[in-house]
Amino acid sequence: MLIPTSPLSGSGKTSMRSIIFSNYLASATSRFGATIDVEQNHVRFLGSVLLNLWDCGGQDAFLNSYLSNERSTVFQDVGVLIYVLDIASREPERDLFYYRQCLEACRKHSPQADIFVLVHKMDLVEGGKREKRDAFWKRRKEMTRWSGDSRIETFMTSIWDESLYRAWSRIVHSLIPNIPVLCSHLTTFATICSATEVVLFERHTFLIIARSGDDPTDNKADDFAEPTEQDDEEEQTQTDQPSAELNPKRFEKISELVKGFRYSCNKLDEHFNSLEIRFPNYTALLENLTAGTCVLIIVANPNVQSGALKVNVRLAREKFEQLLASFAQTNT
Repeated sequence: MLIPTSPLSGSGKTSMRSIIFSNYLASATSRFGATIDVEQNHVRFLGSVLLNLWDCGGQDAFLNSYLSNERSTVFQDVGVLIYVLDIASREPERDLFYYRQCLEACRKHSPQADIFVLVHKMDLVEGGKREKRDAFWKRRKEMTRWSGDSRIETFMTSIWDESLYRAWSRIVHSLIPNIPVLCSHLTTFATICSATEVVLFERHTFLIIARSGDDPTDNKADDFAEPTEQDDEEEQTQTDQPSAELNPKRFEKISELVKGFRYSCNKLDEHFNSLEIRFPNYTALLENLTAGTCVLIIVANPNVQSGALKVNVRLAREKFEQLLASFAQTNT
């Protein structure tokens, strides 16, 4: 079970859940009303895994209810606790108080649960990258201090960019026990295909599950590095001189773009099945791999034909279905 919770009504929990799991566009979430009490949603993930998602309302009456007489029910058997903080909140002390209450309830009833804090609505922070990082780190340090010995992971998020996919990919990643095995098989598959990179996405949400080579969530992008006095100068240098390095946010950007494209296809009553893009320096092929996953193959070798890649996907399908089936059995 996953629990998104927040101390304030309107913090953005329902919007982010709807974008990730119900394929809403960010622009369509403005009409959502406040969450009443606790909303339970059963979400099918990876084709065969059922996630029980509890969206806890942020009004005082509901917070006090599920932190008192409903405490053992709401916080029992929790796999992941997701605490959403509105960066523009005018009551930071209240936010921290309710965070501590939720953390203590989770420690007591689900001590093995992973804790994630999403510092949300970062788009409301005025200024550039430095100002956003400063605001994020201020809240991050507060949450870490209030967490005591509990290990937490903190992300800056916004429904208007790819940061939402980065955070939620890491969240669902924590629920998958055989990620190293998947990464190993994807690396072998990449070698067979002569591919530069192979990435596995969940088919419905398009969250990143695994990729060839390193762990997909072990992302060293500098969004979460503590600001230093050199940041402004380095940021200006990076702006003036394009870098040849791969964009560390490329996977999350792909998630955002493909879901937007799939939404457009649905509006036209067309089904999105696969995608092939050819550029001068590489070819990108997106294909359905299993009932619950898609695979993105990036090939820089101009001699590799897309037809051969599709054959390899078809031949690898059974093996990956077995791997993902073992994950479903583990989480049953």
